[in-house]
Amino acid sequence: MKKTSYIKSAQRTLDIESKALIKLSKNIGEDFSILCDALLSCKGKIITLGVGKSGHIAQKVSATLSSTGSPSYFIHATEALHGDMGIISKKDNVLIFSHSGESREIIELIPSLKNIGCKIFSFTGHVESSIAKSTGINISTEVDKEACPLDLAPTSSTTAALALGDALAIALLESRKFSPEDFAKSHPGGKLGRELTLKVKDIMHQGKNFPKVTSHTLVSKALVEISNKGLGIVAVIDKKKLKGVFTDGDLRRTLESKADIHKTKISSVMTTEVKTIKQTFLAKKAIQIMQKNQIYVLIALDHKKMPVGVLRMHDLMQSGLV
Repeated sequence: MKKTSYIKSAQRTLDIESKALIKLSKNIGEDFSILCDALLSCKGKIITLGVGKSGHIAQKVSATLSSTGSPSYFIHATEALHGDMGIISKKDNVLIFSHSGESREIIELIPSLKNIGCKIFSFTGHVESSIAKSTGINISTEVDKEACPLDLAPTSSTTAALALGDALAIALLESRKFSPEDFAKSHPGGKLGRELTLKVKDIMHQGKNFPKVTSHTLVSKALVEISNKGLGIVAVIDKKKLKGVFTDGDLRRTLESKADIHKTKISSVMTTEVKTIKQTFLAKKAIQIMQKNQIYVLIALDHKKMPVGVLRMHDLMQSGLV
């Protein structure tokens, strides 16, 4: 038996599916714009419906819509026939996914959906299908062939439907001028949620935990402050203004210079070029600044540019951002 070339098989599949997407892009017409306008004016939810593989696509598109500013809910067509239709109201818009356009469960639902009075739209692979003809706007997801060599398993067709669903969600997102702040409201959990919501002030060391001395402080006294706070750094502040910082690296250079730490003032050995960040900035901005400048510590400033805290790479790692 001839051994299958896995790489060639994968490349053939990707080539077929990419061509399907190119065709889909070229065939998008005015009906897509009309559909977007209708969904934008929807006073209720966007209900996605499907069964089988198309049901999985409908569920994913619903999740994408909800997380990008278009409230949505997925209903499995079979469950809808047995009571789940109760969630659909006249104010909702229903978006049906069916490659064949002849899914029996969905066809049985359409009269009931029309009785509710909601608007009905569809994504189908056949524009002359029963579902396509029974809905207000139909968008074609037709493909020339499936990537499956038997032309049986839904592959290119599901890719086309999923991509068109993403295109719809992004078109609505852009029209709504959906912002990162809006996105954060629906993504409070996980690393993504932290990146969108966690601010410098939430994880910086501040108040009594903020190590600081004045420029007249002796190095020996500054070392006591560093030791007590345990952060490996002390900010040098005069009259609420940042003058510099003293770190482990500065201490090493001071000792190498044979300076007497009991007589040397911190102002003569501190680092004066200090990288800072506003405490109201997202913490992920601190990561960018640290990586760009190859440093591990930032001094946080308030709205008056007064130093109010210190943030280390270690703190960002503990928060789960790194």
